[in-house]
Order: sequence, then structure tokens, then C-alpha cells
Amino acid sequence: MDTSRIAIAAVLTLVLISSLYGATRVQVVSTPPTAQTNDFYVSNRPPLTPEPLVKLPIGAIRPEGWVRRQLELQADGFVGHLGEISQFLRKDGNAWLSPEGEGHSPWEELPYWLKGFGDMGYVLGDERIIDEAKVWIEATIASRQPDGWFGPLANKAGGRAEGKVPDLWPHMVMLNALQSYYEFTQDARVIDLMTEYFKWELAVPDERFLPPFWQQQRAGDNLASVHWLYNRTGEAFLLELGEKIHRNMARWDETVASWHNVNIAECFRAPATFYQQSHDRHHLLAAERNYAMVWGVYGEVPGGMFGGDENCRKGYHGPRQAIETCASVEFMLSCEMLLKITGDLKWADRCEDVAFNTFPPSMTADLKALHYLTSPNACQLDHANKAPGIQNGGEMLSYNPHSYRCCQHNVAHGWPYYAQHLWMATPDNGLAAVLYAASEVTVKVGAGDEVTIRAQTRYPFEDTIRLTIGAKKPAQFPLYLRVPGWCEGAAVKINGKRIEVHARPQSYIVLDGLWKQDDKIELTLPMTIGLRYWPRNGDCVSVDRGPLTYSLKIAEKYVRYGGTDTWPAFDVFPTSDWNYGLVIDPARPVAAQFQVREKRWPADDQPFETNAAPIEMTAKARKIPNWQADRRGLIDEVQQSPVRSDERTETVTLIPMGCARLRISAFPWIGDGPDATEWTLPSTEGVGKIPAKASHCNDADTVTALSDEKLPAHSNDHDIPRFTWWPRRGTTEWVQYDLKEPRAVRSVDVYWFDDSPIGGGCRAPQSWRLLYRDGDDWKNIPNSSAHGVQKDRFNTVTFDEVTAPALRIEVQLQEGFSGGILEWRIR
Repeated sequence: MDTSRIAIAAVLTLVLISSLYGATRVQVVSTPPTAQTNDFYVSNRPPLTPEPLVKLPIGAIRPEGWVRRQLELQADGFVGHLGEISQFLRKDGNAWLSPEGEGHSPWEELPYWLKGFGDMGYVLGDERIIDEAKVWIEATIASRQPDGWFGPLANKAGGRAEGKVPDLWPHMVMLNALQSYYEFTQDARVIDLMTEYFKWELAVPDERFLPPFWQQQRAGDNLASVHWLYNRTGEAFLLELGEKIHRNMARWDETVASWHNVNIAECFRAPATFYQQSHDRHHLLAAERNYAMVWGVYGEVPGGMFGGDENCRKGYHGPRQAIETCASVEFMLSCEMLLKITGDLKWADRCEDVAFNTFPPSMTADLKALHYLTSPNACQLDHANKAPGIQNGGEMLSYNPHSYRCCQHNVAHGWPYYAQHLWMATPDNGLAAVLYAASEVTVKVGAGDEVTIRAQTRYPFEDTIRLTIGAKKPAQFPLYLRVPGWCEGAAVKINGKRIEVHARPQSYIVLDGLWKQDDKIELTLPMTIGLRYWPRNGDCVSVDRGPLTYSLKIAEKYVRYGGTDTWPAFDVFPTSDWNYGLVIDPARPVAAQFQVREKRWPADDQPFETNAAPIEMTAKARKIPNWQADRRGLIDEVQQSPVRSDERTETVTLIPMGCARLRISAFPWIGDGPDATEWTLPSTEGVGKIPAKASHCNDADTVTALSDEKLPAHSNDHDIPRFTWWPRRGTTEWVQYDLKEPRAVRSVDVYWFDDSPIGGGCRAPQSWRLLYRDGDDWKNIPNSSAHGVQKDRFNTVTFDEVTAPALRIEVQLQEGFSGGILEWRIR
């Protein structure tokens, strides 16, 4: 299939206007044409599909305004000083610094951090950071082995992969860091290292290449690096390696291959990466299919992400469910990559949604601490356990620079990569503004003329972007301006003169002209107020204005609970009420029900802070008294709207969702008619159908799972609550039912939790026995049948009837493994 002809046809058929304003031709197109190849910047080399947008080299874009401030705060915050905090970056004996590839911390943590840390330095021009990054880069290059391997030998020998086959996942991340270093320095040693390493990969037998789990899921990253190198060298063996990666990777081209939230955010794009090589539109469409499968169920919430804390679970799809910080930054990168591959501006919209609404609250406003999980609705962020409402147990929501391991390191690339994609080159030697922010870009365009364009704006907190051309001599080239999907009535002025343009949402306005020094372009993107209802989550509602979603302003109290004086850790508690439902009048225009007020821009250029929000709205609302947190401080899920409330109507303040750490972004709404519902109090947690206790219960699990009557589909069912003794391994443990009164029992059914063969450390026990309490003694049940340890079924034990006030299962866990129970029935 000739994709270039398809792209040309799409552009020609979707032109809405074509007029001349002096020397400037104005068009509206769906995507830049791909009939040509950019003369100045590296883009896809045949036979890879042509790219509608071409990434500019690092250094071409200088971010300014609030984007630059995020990078500066990150450099001064925990990311810029993580070497002082993280044990994985300790240089003494570090495997990534060893010429022999031996030492501690050989896995993903150092590469995760380095790929963002180095890019942060390159974008800012910060010599301290550049020099520090170079220490690790130089050591990585020096570690190259004669056979092509580089880096820690522990990964070559098997690392964390089962079967002691090579674990390539950490190297996929390090390749990203090396690629950025090359783009910044043009150091040819990177090309040599990657070439020889990919020859080594090609020589690995298929049966030892990319086994489960992480590397198989995330092999699309490996493929993207192969294409990156191919575009610079043209060596044919790289395309052969690309085919090999595709046939051995997880089948994201067929379905969602993993429900782990970071895998989804990072890997759903993988088929589209391979599409560039296969030319099979099935692969291109599979990325959107994956997106629809996940977001259509778990993404029915504001903020652009989905409920996946840490895995998507059936029934857990409301706005209190959270997303890992890792997933937010990986999804932003996926959008940036898919935007380049397709030119489709829906990916720019989706990227901004996360960048403006979900990503900023993953860290404190000074970027000196982070948390693992961020959700649209959160009434307090403390270090106490919130499982099983949130899947992960233990400290997950509080802000701690010393914790959260993967996110602690991987968060580094979010803002640097975003800054690098504000502008992109086009195949016709033009330039496209795709993610708006104050910035300056210097590029070669047209016939090879160098121009500088400065963008002045406080977008997304204002609706106007002002561009000024800097050119030593007049330069003819097309300038593409993105119209976001939420925008109707985009307006353009050239040198103060308004031009006639009717641009539909998610299109490019193309201004093809002879541009000269100090030419000025003004783009206005009118921002209107709108409501989105979420039927899957009780018809709750979110309030949008342009790309920003708004949240209730909740007064926040930060309480230190740990860390050090230099790098403290904080809980965040509310000091104002949060349990409001919006009062919405369907008979009145939406815009008339919200009053927008602009505030003074923060002097430090950091708008993502509760009291610094430069835009606020007021709205009418009533309290919902029964909307409370559960006993662990986790906000109760939204219930069906409309909700009845007899409380007085109040005026509340809404701020952009990205400015709020404590937030209500998915609101119930108030009604008084026959359809209005009574909000019920949160259910009491801690007892199931039968009260239970155990020798130990993992923080992420619960004894209530034993008798919750949610039957498992199999022994590795993660969609229902579970009980486990994790992380205790190989020990003797027990779990016990305390019956409300003595009861006659003659059989029990036990369904073991077992997450083999891949991943977890729980197995059906080595053996077990059933005991009943007689007075103060525990006795074996009489004349019992065999005590089964089979997976994927109930193991039934029958015995002579006993009448007892309590029953106990005592297990001997397998050596090296823990165990658990999904359901325990008594009859």
C-alpha cells in the first residue's frame, strides 16, 4: 500500500480553504503531506513509512515561561539531586559504572533516571547536569564488550528474567539515554555501540530472545531504537532485527497484552511503531484499538488517564482509582511518538490532557517530592495503607522523595520530552507548532534558511499564542498551527490583519508565505466552558474550559512524617470541606452557571499550585453529608447522580485540576426530582460475611476476601479481592474464621491464590490442615478427606460433622514461596 499517496489524497481532499493574503497562502489540512522528505532533519528512511512530523534535534527548542520553570524546579528538586537520595544511583560499586559490568543496581532504575536527567540538562543547557550525565554515559560506552554487549553482565546472564536468559529491558531504557546524548553531541561512538549491540541481539536465538515478562511486554521500545539507528545508518540487518523483535514481543497487535498500568501506557503504541516497517494498517489501527479498550472502561474519568493502581481491575473504574506517575509520563511519550508517526492531532490533545491535568500533582509544587499514585478524586494523601480500595498496599499517596522506586526515577523524562516536542519539522521543509507553550525554536526551513520563531503565551491559562519571526533574510516556508480538538472558531492575525479561516477542531492551519524579520502571527483559540458526563461512573460530571479540567479548591495542610531536613516527606490533609455536589440547571446555558476570574500570574512562573492558580471559576454546590472517606482515609466512590441534598446552596471555587493535590474533579450533581438518589455511607470495612483474622495479611490484601462471595475465574485472578500471607515465604501460617455463634460444619471449600508461572511469588501451599476450636484447644477435624492443593478450582474437604465457634486453616508454605486464598466456604 502506497501510504504517501494516501496521505497526499487526505490532505488534498480535506483542504477547506485556499486563499492568498499577500504572499501568504492559507490552508486547513488534516495532516502535513508526506510526498517529500525533510532535507534538514533525520526522518524515516525507506522502506519505513514517511512521517508527517519530524522530531527536531535536542537544543533546537528553548522552552520559556512555565514549561521552563518546571524544568528548573525539577533540576533543583529531587530529580536533579537523586544521586544524593537514591541507593540505586550510589556510584561506589554501581554496575552501570563498572568497566567489567559488575556491581549493584544493574536494572532499570539508573537508565530510567538518566534518560530524563540528561535530557533535562540538554534542554536547559545546564552544565552541572550535562557533566553528571556524561559520567554515566561515558561508563556505559566504555563497558562495551567484544561481542557487542554493553552494561551490567547480570542482565546478560539473566537478571530478573526467568530461565536465566538475557534480560534486555534495562538496556532498552539506556538506549534512549544514549540516543539523546548522540543527538546533543553527535558522538559517533553511540552509533558504533548501538550497531554492534543490535548485531548481538540479532544473533540471540529466538527461544532465548525477549522472554516474559517486562522485556517481552516493552519490546516496542527496543524496536523504536532499532528504527532510530536505521534512519541514521541504513543498515539492512536492522530491519531483519525489527521483524525478529515483532515476532517475539507481547501481542499488543492482537489485544491488550497486559493490564499493568505502566505496560498499557508504554506498550499500547507498539503496533504503530511496527506499522512503520510492516505498512500493514492493522498495526496502525491496533494502537487506537488498545486505547479504546482501556480508556473505554477504566478511563471514564477526567484528566486523560485511567484507573490502574497498579493493575486495571474489574469493577474498579471510578475517579478515586489512581494511576502511577510512571504511567503518566509514559503515556505522554506514547502520544508524542504517535503524533510523529501519524500526524493525527488527537494525540496532541491527549498528551496535553495528561500534561496539564494529571501529571503536575504527581509531585509537590516545588518538585521536591512525588507520590506513586494520582487520582481525579482524592480527599487526603497520607502514607497509611489504602488497599484494597487502591490495589497497592502501604505508602502510595503521600509525597516522599525517598520512595516509590520506579516512579522516583522514571518521572525525570516527563517535562524534558514534552519540551522537545513543542515544535516539529514537516516533510515539506516547514515547521509545525503542535504543543503550545512559551518557547523559542531555531530551525532550517524552505531552501535551507535558518529562522527563529519565538512563541509568547501562557497557554493553557490563556487562549492566545503570539509568534514573532526572526530571519536574517526573507524565507519561504509553510508554518503549521495546531487547532485543538476542543476549539471552535480559531482566529489568526498576520501582522495585525485578521485573515479569513474556518478551521475545524483537530486540524492544522497552514500559513505558507515569505516570512521576514519581525513578522508577527497571532493565533487565538477561544476557550469555552463545557461539561462532560461519565455514565459508567454514576453520571458524575467534570467541568472543562479549553484543555483544562477544573477541580474543587480544597485547603491543604502539609504535615511532615519522614524523610530528611533537606528532603522531607509529607502527608497532605484537607482543612476545608470537600464533599460537594454541583448544582447544575439544565435549563440555563452552561457558561452562565460558572464565573471565570483571572488572577495575577505567579511571580515564580509556577502556576500548578493550589493558591497560585492563575484562573479560577465559581460555581453553585451543596454538601453531600454522607459522602465521606472510609476508615483508611480513602475517598468514597461517586454514587449515582442526581443526588438528593437538603443542605444549603453555596458558592464554591474551582481551580485547574493540575493545580490541586487534594481534589474533586469528577463531581456528583444535585437533583430534587423522583430520579434523585440518597447517598449511602461508605461500607464498613474489616469484616466479610464471616469475621476472619490471620497470622499475617499483606497490606494490599484483606481477610474480607475470604468470605466476600466473589468467586474467582482462576487461581491468578487479579480482578477480585484476595487474601495473602505475602511476603512471608516457606513458613507455617494460619487464617481463621470466628463464627458469630457455634455452628455445625461438615465440609469446607478452599480456592488457593497462585500467580505462577510468571511474575509473582505466591503458590498453592505445600500442605495444609483444617482445625476446629474446642474450648481453648485447636483440634484436627475428624475423619477428613484429602486436603487438596490444586490450582484453578475449589479444593473440597469433607469430614465428620463438628460444632465449633471457630475454624482455622494452617498451611505449610512452599519453600521460597508465599501463598494466599481467594475464597473459603464452609458448609
